[in-house]
Amino acid sequence: MKKLVIIVAGGSGKRMGAVVPKQFLLLKSKPVLMHTISCFYNYDNEMEIIVVLPKEHINIWNQLCVDYNFTIKHQITEGGSERFYSVKNGLEKINYNGIVAIHDGVRPLVSNETIKRCFKKAFETGAAIPVIPIVESLRIVDGDTSKSVNRSEYVSVQTPQCFNIELIKSAYQQDFSNTFTDDASVVEKFGHQVSLVNGNIENIKITSPQDLILAEYLLK
Repeated sequence: MKKLVIIVAGGSGKRMGAVVPKQFLLLKSKPVLMHTISCFYNYDNEMEIIVVLPKEHINIWNQLCVDYNFTIKHQITEGGSERFYSVKNGLEKINYNGIVAIHDGVRPLVSNETIKRCFKKAFETGAAIPVIPIVESLRIVDGDTSKSVNRSEYVSVQTPQCFNIELIKSAYQQDFSNTFTDDASVVEKFGHQVSLVNGNIENIKITSPQDLILAEYLLK
């Protein structure tokens, strides 16, 4: 079955305290999004890559590709008002069956092994996501009170989240809901169970200046 990836890059720089959208911030002298795209190209250089960007960022990205001589082939499509609609727009570019990975544009440190595990499990079950164990203590907050919970019953979810294309396209025909926190939640609402595989702890999502510093260190 054919493999491809939709990379969703719709973020802003607000939490970073930056004017530049976070996917365009420099990481080891080139934009974060270029590192992310390279992860999937390095995994499979024949994989189709679809990048979803806000309309107002597309020209900026095209110029960055020229400025940094970024030549990895990819298709660009316009994002929507919510991540749900951005993914849906990306899915509409696909007219064949296979397995699609959906990945955050600001996760530039996903490993080959994690990508491989996600695709393999999705081939077997139709839906697979990478997770890592919770290592810190957790508490649930209820108003002014809180209580501890068993952290072994929880995991932290990453991307890429991989799905049978026919399944995920059907799931995205549902109406948008505020309960959709990721693509897996859309598929679960549709009635399909999601399988878990091991992620890699370095696969952080860059949302703050501290994350960018950590990513620089990890890339060294």
